[in-house]
Amino acid sequence: MVSTADILNASILIVDDQEANVQLLEQMLRGTGYQCLTSTMDPFAVCALHHANHYDLILLDLQMPGMDGFQVMEGLREMDPDGYVPILVITAQPGHKLRALASGAKDFVAKPFDLVEVKTRIHNMLEVRLLYKNLEDYNKVLEQTVQERTAKLRESEARFRSLTELASDWYWEQNATGDFTTVSGPVLEILGIRVTAFFGDQTDEEITGWNETEREMLQAKIAGRQPFLDFPFSRVNTDGSVQQFRVSGEPMFDNVCRFIGFRGIGVETTAKA
Repeated sequence: MVSTADILNASILIVDDQEANVQLLEQMLRGTGYQCLTSTMDPFAVCALHHANHYDLILLDLQMPGMDGFQVMEGLREMDPDGYVPILVITAQPGHKLRALASGAKDFVAKPFDLVEVKTRIHNMLEVRLLYKNLEDYNKVLEQTVQERTAKLRESEARFRSLTELASDWYWEQNATGDFTTVSGPVLEILGIRVTAFFGDQTDEEITGWNETEREMLQAKIAGRQPFLDFPFSRVNTDGSVQQFRVSGEPMFDNVCRFIGFRGIGVETTAKA
């Protein structure tokens, strides 16, 4: 929300080549309670002044010698093409109103001044401008918060992966379509996937010796997005020896409960001779 105090403390630049008009506007605004007023009768100085002070409102006369208000607006737009330039134009020419709005003005007042109308339009424009600034500030804070939390999340994930790799013989992650995104250890062999599918090895043969019944049961759990803990798994090596493993895994979901993949760990439990 924007308070009355916020509006009265907003910064305003008055641009008019007629000193009497500048004095009239300054007197009216100070009498209303506005505190931060700047004025200039030099249209060539407007862009530099706005660049230095970022005014909340510019009261801009259109008919000025040397450089008219349309040229001033063009300069302001070139200086900040994607920004919100808060311009209220002052004109005695009714035909200039639409052109002024098309040139970037946000509103207009006609000469001779209706002081009540001028104060109302200034108040309304400042309220919109300050709300816009508040939104910009909020978006910046939000973006910063997201960046900080994303960095913390990545740091947490890195710690998690480091711990799981230290605490297990292998670790893996799959995305929602089943593609492996992170792998350490013989996970691909257990699930019966060709080594070339991930590592780019020269061999094109699947690793054999795994218990096919156990492997099918494990693949079914993963396909059904079922968590599992210490699932027993075994393999018979070419020399006849048997290796025993235990595998644990869980499906992963994002913050809107959408499935995004699977992850798990495993350890070898073969008794050492």
